Amino acid sequence: MNKVLDEAVALTSELVNMAKDEVRNDAKIILCPPAIYLTTVKKYIETEPNFAVAAQNCSDKVSGAFTGEISAQMLQSIGVEYVLIGHSERRQYFNETNALLAEKVNTALSFGVSPIFCCGESLEQRQNEDYIGFVKNQITESLFHLSEEQLKSVVIAYEPIWAIGTGLTASAEQAQEMHAALRAHIASKYGAEVADEISILYGGSVTAASAPELFASPDIDGGLVGGASLKSREFTNIIKAR
Repeated sequence: MNKVLDEAVALTSELVNMAKDEVRNDAKIILCPPAIYLTTVKKYIETEPNFAVAAQNCSDKVSGAFTGEISAQMLQSIGVEYVLIGHSERRQYFNETNALLAEKVNTALSFGVSPIFCCGESLEQRQNEDYIGFVKNQITESLFHLSEEQLKSVVIAYEPIWAIGTGLTASAEQAQEMHAALRAHIASKYGAEVADEISILYGGSVTAASAPELFASPDIDGGLVGGASLKSREFTNIIKAR
């Protein structure tokens, strides 16, 4: 929940121009503005094949008397291709459960909107529990009811909550450990070929400094970028690291 309209427009314009001038890789750049800016941001990127937009959330309901909610059908109607589902802040502040998120995934997919499904553990869970098992269970309860074809439309984003805004940092080795475990978990259900097709992003305070080592890891396919995405130079440098 950052930036007023003029600031959002300026940031989008800067990112598009910097990407044109500097980005030479084939990275897909997905911008996730607040819902009120989706149509505006989309206009700025509509001629840029490597850009797309994502909503930050959607309802599990298709329509009805749910004041304040935004449905996947509404997102589809304005050409939004992706939606974040299960972000750690939604889980923490709005008590979104794995069961609810499974319904959100179903609704998004039914309207052709690809979920970017977020998962991850807290510091307490990492220190005191089977943290890999905890995150695997998030995947199991929210995604493993899907068909193989449906799952291929899902992007997974691993967020180590303990490394977001805490001063703690996940090493590339720690991130790779979890990504490899999640890919193996998907392979156990859907097979190695499907697991290899799934993009698994890392989302724990990614910066331009940390991105090259993270993105060099074999099972890290990209980043879910938080605060650094609000700075066009920093974000562009992260994209270039991919």
